[in-house]
Amino acid sequence: MRVRVLGCSGAIARDCRTTSFLIDGDVLVDAGTGVGDLSLEQMRGVRDVFLTHSHLDHIAALPLMVDAVASQLAEPIRVHALPGTITALKAHIFNNVIWPDFSRIPTPQSPFVSFHEVQVGQSLALHGKVVEVLPAVHTVPACGYAVSAGAGCWVFTGDTERNPAFWSRINQLDVAALVIETAFSNREEDLARRSLHLSPVALAGELDRIDKRKRFPIYITHTKPAETALIMAEIQRFEQAQPSGMNVSHDIRWLRAGEEFEL
Repeated sequence: MRVRVLGCSGAIARDCRTTSFLIDGDVLVDAGTGVGDLSLEQMRGVRDVFLTHSHLDHIAALPLMVDAVASQLAEPIRVHALPGTITALKAHIFNNVIWPDFSRIPTPQSPFVSFHEVQVGQSLALHGKVVEVLPAVHTVPACGYAVSAGAGCWVFTGDTERNPAFWSRINQLDVAALVIETAFSNREEDLARRSLHLSPVALAGELDRIDKRKRFPIYITHTKPAETALIMAEIQRFEQAQPSGMNVSHDIRWLRAGEEFEL
């Protein structure tokens, strides 16, 4: 299974694209601005899109991608998301005001896009992969995903704050790599908590929930471009501190757009 990082930034700037991951060329996890780096041929290869939530940085390119390639496809692009996310997309994006309702165009019987509700705890098998829906804690209905194609799974938290249920499930999985958001630095800890994002101090507590017998690389995503260096420095400091009985050393790396992983 190959995972390509199209975008992993918490905002836009030069060389900063918002969240989207392409898996094996046919599945997108989120559809942020990074989708715009795909060629038309590559976009035509995407058959299923799994959205973590409805915020713009995670769905901005979806209506544009549908417009670019759906008329050239034999089947609708399938969008999988929580019921609340689908409701938001229909009300605020595909509403014939902001963007055409491609779930009814060209006809309701043969649309360019189809919506499919998922629930936390559900697993879906498609294209030789299994996608499991994981819990998230955010300001809108949200989830994460674990994707596997045999041994080991790629795990993405989505946007989330402290999330005990997530770690309970992660400790039961064979994790090959974890992608976890840390949107704000510690100086913005209050803002992070109010907006239900992680800061390094909150991340430290969350990583303490990992079963101490497990080891896997942890990739930091969704950092605000103006704070990325500070966020990573703060994470490095708590990793070096390793308070007795609490933090253990982890393999923590900053995620970058354009990276590819073979799992």
